[in-house]
Amino acid sequence: MKKFKHILLKTLDVAALSVFEPIVRLCYGEDPRAQLRKIGKFILIPIVAFILFLGVWHVTASGIETKFGKMPTPGVTWEQTKVMVGQVFENRRSEKAFYVEQKTKAQEHETKAAQYAAAAELPKNASQKEAFLAESNAQAELAVNARSATFAGTPTIIYRVVHSLKTVFLGFMLATLIALPIGILCGLNPVFMAAASPIIQIFKPVSPVAWVPIAMILVGALYSGSSMQPAMLSSAIVVAMCSLWPTLTNTALGVASIDKDHLNVAKVLRLGWWTRLFKIVIPSSLPLIFAGLRISLGVGWMVLIAAELLVQNPGLGQFVWDRFQDNSAAAFGQIFVAIFIIGIIGFFLDRTMIILQRSVSFDAPAGA
Repeated sequence: MKKFKHILLKTLDVAALSVFEPIVRLCYGEDPRAQLRKIGKFILIPIVAFILFLGVWHVTASGIETKFGKMPTPGVTWEQTKVMVGQVFENRRSEKAFYVEQKTKAQEHETKAAQYAAAAELPKNASQKEAFLAESNAQAELAVNARSATFAGTPTIIYRVVHSLKTVFLGFMLATLIALPIGILCGLNPVFMAAASPIIQIFKPVSPVAWVPIAMILVGALYSGSSMQPAMLSSAIVVAMCSLWPTLTNTALGVASIDKDHLNVAKVLRLGWWTRLFKIVIPSSLPLIFAGLRISLGVGWMVLIAAELLVQNPGLGQFVWDRFQDNSAAAFGQIFVAIFIIGIIGFFLDRTMIILQRSVSFDAPAGA
């Protein structure tokens, strides 16, 4: 039992869910009074605070009149959540029915194509044979078109969430590929750091709105591929330009903070530059690098929504803008639903990065 308790506590710690640790300890009878105090402080008080927030929201929203009607209350927002979930299931049913219908049509066309091809083999004059073969080819082409048809329903909130996640991770990876090597060079070479510092200080505070037109112009001029939507690539570039700075600066700080004794030992052992980089520099800097990556991902997620709204990338940002354009009370409520979705996803992205950060940390993890 003690071993299972240790495993459970370790799992909560690694998963950045240490807030639930007192519940586990209480179940095992470990100092009940102290654990109850922790449960009250870290679990019950936040729950009560959230309930009070909902109450204040309800009272405040009930007295605010807008051009869309009354400001949505928590109840209205919940109703719109159920409507949006219903749209997801309805879209899924329509998509399934569409593909079943296309499969049936394809089978019918394939059967007719085979029949016309068989008829063309029977003894007939040349003109009849050509006509049967032409009809067989036409039916075969219709079958191919039916099997390759794609469902063109209205994008649901699930589609938009997935599209936004793809975009933010593309931008995050671009930012990481740029920031890590530059940050390592800055940390290793004070001259390079001095040269890069003015550029970092100038571009770090630039608003994502300023990067949007530049990204759109560059993508329009340089990108001619069809594997990715230009709007998605533009949004990813804006995310990258705004989120690379925390990773860059933390990487430089981590590399510059490496114990000089480690580097001196590497020199004594005459380790090559690449060996020092991958055996000493990067492993010693990983905790601070991941701290920067965590901040960068959070910044990227915040920047993404504004970028999608401006470039009309079909993610959550465009969803918010489309609902605003609807000019209806229901659309106003769906904007609030989107805000909660954005916040919840941001929370889970942050938790994921905390788990990765703790997995490479040399110290005992602190609560976050």
